[in-house]
Amino acid sequence: MRFTEELVTLIKKNIREYGMYIALGAIMIIFTILTRGLFFSSRNISNLFNQMGYIAVLAVGMTLVIVIRHIDLSVGFMAGFLGAIAARMLREGMPVLPTILIVIALGTVFGLVNGFWVAKVGLPAFVATLAGMLIFRGSLLLFTQSTGTIIVSNEAFNAIGNGFIPDIFKNENIHILTLLIGFAIIGFYIYGEIKNRNNKIKYNFEVLSLRMFIIKLFFVSSIIFFVFWTLANYNGLSWTFVITLLITYAYHVLTTKTVLGRHIYAVGGNPEAARLSGIDVEKITLFVFGSMGFLTAISGILYTSRLQSATPDAGTLFELDAIAAAYVGGVSAAGGVGKVMNSLIGALVMASLINGMNLLGVGISLQYIIRGGVLIAAVVFDIKTRSKVR
Repeated sequence: MRFTEELVTLIKKNIREYGMYIALGAIMIIFTILTRGLFFSSRNISNLFNQMGYIAVLAVGMTLVIVIRHIDLSVGFMAGFLGAIAARMLREGMPVLPTILIVIALGTVFGLVNGFWVAKVGLPAFVATLAGMLIFRGSLLLFTQSTGTIIVSNEAFNAIGNGFIPDIFKNENIHILTLLIGFAIIGFYIYGEIKNRNNKIKYNFEVLSLRMFIIKLFFVSSIIFFVFWTLANYNGLSWTFVITLLITYAYHVLTTKTVLGRHIYAVGGNPEAARLSGIDVEKITLFVFGSMGFLTAISGILYTSRLQSATPDAGTLFELDAIAAAYVGGVSAAGGVGKVMNSLIGALVMASLINGMNLLGVGISLQYIIRGGVLIAAVVFDIKTRSKVR
């Protein structure tokens, strides 16, 4: 009975974080039943992680933007415009690496311009980025006006969105390298959790009981193993998924292990108090928007590579999916709360929803309605859980 009480108490205390896992599990179970197992096939799971890549990258950046109490509506068409620039450069013979570096540099500059209007001029982020959205939308249409869809024939570039890491063991039945990476991640996760628990005990912080802690380790490790086992039974890890994981982990370290990360959350929690404590709020705002532009460029590259082309309507509603993924991942509309690692789960929730509806043949009009409903539900959940905490 004590175990059940501890479990219930744990869920209540962490309902904001656990809510997204509950939602993801429910969505996956429902679509697995409705598609008679097709949703959970190795091929579809692999496609699902590829499909969520460009949104997950945007969601990581959007999480930080919302944490500091702002929003960025320009990221969708900025990603589409930057993808079109990459496609044009490749078609004219530019090598892949210089193309990627130039596009990322442009994205960072565009993000800094958004940050300048917000931090230095004082424009509301909604207005500044709404203007940016319209500008990038028009720029994309102008850029593709004479050519229409720009086909990308560069195999190295297209492999970013469609290729898989090579298996050095060359096993015909299963991707051994993917499994080894999965085991390494499990080991790294267990080591980190044990170290974190010991540090908390050392300073007399509250921790889970040993039994609950072991169950948590086993449960999370089982999920990680299942994901990598499923991927290993298809083509292994895709380059898109690898890039997404690396970016998410890098931003996780940035926000949890560095002074800059603590300053970002301080600004989000109370900008005036942060300013009085000596934090340069303007520089933090510029950094976060510049970071958003940097990640938007990567998202545009991933999307263009996956489609192997740049289209005049590329980027449509990317910002909706990124914002929804951030909110589903637990970021607070009031600022100061949110984890970039959770934004990855939020992106997976949104991608699962879209993927499942596509498998069921749900019309695009109804899909938009459902996705809008999910965004409302995520914000309502945030408001209700925040009021309970207070």
